[in-house]
Amino acid sequence: MSDSYFPRWKRVSRVQADGVVQPDEYLPGPQSVAMAAQHVVAMFGSTILAPLLMGFDPNLAILMSGIGTLIFFLFVGGRVPSYLGSSFAFIGGVIAVTGYAGSGPNLNIGVALGAIIMCGLAYTLIGVLVWALDYKSGRAAAVINRMMPPVVTGSIVAVIGLNLSPIAAKSAMGGGTFDSMMALMTVMCVGGVAVFTRGVVQRLLILVGMIVACLLYAIFTNGMGYGVPIDVSGVRNAAWFGIPSFSSPVFNVQAMSVIVPVAIILVAENLGHIKAVSAMTGQNLDKYLGRAFVGDGVATMLSGSLGGTGVTTYAENIGVMAATRIYSTLVFVFAAIIALFLGFSPKFGAVIQMIPGPVLGGMSVVVFGLIAVAGARIWVVNQVDFSHSGNLLVAAVTLVLGAGNFSLDFGMIRLDGIGTATFGAIILQAILGQRPKTA
Repeated sequence: MSDSYFPRWKRVSRVQADGVVQPDEYLPGPQSVAMAAQHVVAMFGSTILAPLLMGFDPNLAILMSGIGTLIFFLFVGGRVPSYLGSSFAFIGGVIAVTGYAGSGPNLNIGVALGAIIMCGLAYTLIGVLVWALDYKSGRAAAVINRMMPPVVTGSIVAVIGLNLSPIAAKSAMGGGTFDSMMALMTVMCVGGVAVFTRGVVQRLLILVGMIVACLLYAIFTNGMGYGVPIDVSGVRNAAWFGIPSFSSPVFNVQAMSVIVPVAIILVAENLGHIKAVSAMTGQNLDKYLGRAFVGDGVATMLSGSLGGTGVTTYAENIGVMAATRIYSTLVFVFAAIIALFLGFSPKFGAVIQMIPGPVLGGMSVVVFGLIAVAGARIWVVNQVDFSHSGNLLVAAVTLVLGAGNFSLDFGMIRLDGIGTATFGAIILQAILGQRPKTA
């Protein structure tokens, strides 16, 4: 392997690579651009949905996802294939500190942005520590795995979805029976795409399901006169190119105490990403773990400083890599450039803002539910032994603290349900995880 910071990428064709393109290889230009476009489409649904649920500007979120991906690429030296998109881990904390009602721009966005920046800073410092430990001993990944085994990471991920479930239900109920039925219709659209389609369409279930739901909503409202019709005038009047809406951060200690613990969740997400890509490529990427954390943390700080959401590595793009067996890191550079162009298009933003509230409510139910189930999936995949009393208690207590939104207020510092559950899981694991198994 080359000792240089960046690899010396080798040009290959799909035939030469036997269908597999490694991170230090690349395809001819047109094929690379086509693959990059597929990665943009894959991340698109979730990356625009997260800012909409928090009242952020989706145009800016797309723009910052592209910039964040380039930052990540630079920090890992182009050796870890990854796309950074809007993180759902921030939603609960942002809604808690801003009081966002779920419709239109978030008028208290500055408080959330300051906390997102500090979360990114905490994440970056964790990355620097891991980077230093790896440089000296190469055992940082093992230490993190001991602190956050699957029973902990699974519980924390599940808590995010459960903590947000009341918000999803309230959003889905909307303004009456018609809105509730449209939200349930959206759920069925996503479910239909997930069950009855295959290939690329099935992997894009969030995006495709949302498009189908919007079309059906337009038939019932614009066509049949029910509910509030979709207004397309904003799309017609929007310019093709323009600057997205930037916002300034406000640093509030209480808001920071709620959102900064999300850094632990981001560590778990990125660790899982590195492990998944290592398994797919057959390369041990653990030595880039600290650099990946730093890249993700710096990207989150920059995004928050301009008015964007926190960012994280995306499972949707892992799915694309698994399906295509193309892991070239240069593909993600092209994907980031495409996202930059989309971010500077107000017309694209107007299309996103046109999505009806009941459809977003239904999507909230699906996405938050999938997050909760993703936590349970971590337990199943890693065969967590719940006959071990320690594991049982860690999961049980964490879930109730998070779902019940158990909060702790220490004056200047306040932990909401997700923060309390996150630290509670790690502390309980440290205390109970070493106890012997019981029959």
